[in-house]
Amino acid sequence: GIYHAPGKVDVVGLGFVTNMAEYMVAADVLVTKAGPGTIAEAAAVGLPVMLTSFLPGQEAGNVNVVLDGGFGDHCEDPDGIADEVSCWLQDEQLIKVMSQQAREVGHPHAASDIVVDIGDSTHRVMERNGSAKKK
Repeated sequence: GIYHAPGKVDVVGLGFVTNMAEYMVAADVLVTKAGPGTIAEAAAVGLPVMLTSFLPGQEAGNVNVVLDGGFGDHCEDPDGIADEVSCWLQDEQLIKVMSQQAREVGHPHAASDIVVDIGDSTHRVMERNGSAKKK
């Protein structure tokens, strides 16, 4: 459901959804754990991120991607998260800067670029080995 806090902020808590990209494009800020796919998707659409937690080891470095990229922060205290996100949302220029910095880190076409690179490499190897089909 939607939580209507005093002021102008609506908080929408979501469980698992299959249309996250639609929500990200519509959102002003994403509050999430430091999953690499989620961070990459947010950066690709220019969405500032507040990270609430990370899995030690495998997700720890993801926090630095957001911090070093300048498009979010990490806080595990619910009151601290609320305070900081509220400050972001009251500063339109800050949100614009964070969005731009996220876009600079993001690579929205990374998956398709990787597929093309793998396909090209596969064709070169096949040609070098004489195993490419003749047309």
